[in-house]
Amino acid sequence: MSYIREVIVTTVDAAGNPHIAPLGIIAEGDGWVIAPFRPSRTLDNLTAVPFAVANYTDDMLVFAGCLTGRKDWPLVPVADWPVPRLQSALSHSLLQVVSVDDDGVRPRHFCKVVGEAMHAPFTGLNRAKAAVLELAILVSRLHMLPKDKVEREIDYLKIAVDKTSGPDEQQAWNWLMARVEQHRTAG
Repeated sequence: MSYIREVIVTTVDAAGNPHIAPLGIIAEGDGWVIAPFRPSRTLDNLTAVPFAVANYTDDMLVFAGCLTGRKDWPLVPVADWPVPRLQSALSHSLLQVVSVDDDGVRPRHFCKVVGEAMHAPFTGLNRAKAAVLELAILVSRLHMLPKDKVEREIDYLKIAVDKTSGPDEQQAWNWLMARVEQHRTAG
């Protein structure tokens, strides 16, 4: 089993235009693997500019927003780095692509960590945040998963949201459920 950390990855294209994407980065040796599926802007950007920022955040609005068309999250420049970081990140790692294993479907970009910084304290866990993150992953795979699995997962995850969510987790849940509803009516 691989250790996967759910993060917000920022990349830039050749013109310096930033892109924000929620991704699970994979621990490998002393670095991280970014493995976006084809086609994706993250993949195109890493090919053009082989640098990224792994933004560690517990802000579920960013994860949910990126999957529901809300990608205008504040970014700030990082000194001597071509890619900005997420302003709301608790911390971040600067990642430089050092090799690519291209399997044609999901190229694996092995990245070394060349810098890290902390910006705000982590103030603890919340079950609703974890539930929203799991729903975000489900939403990203609605086209691949059986309907009954999605429905069972949602029913279970909703328990944590109902019991422990604050306003941000509830808003993020609502955004994602609107996407689920769109998928239900389209299918």
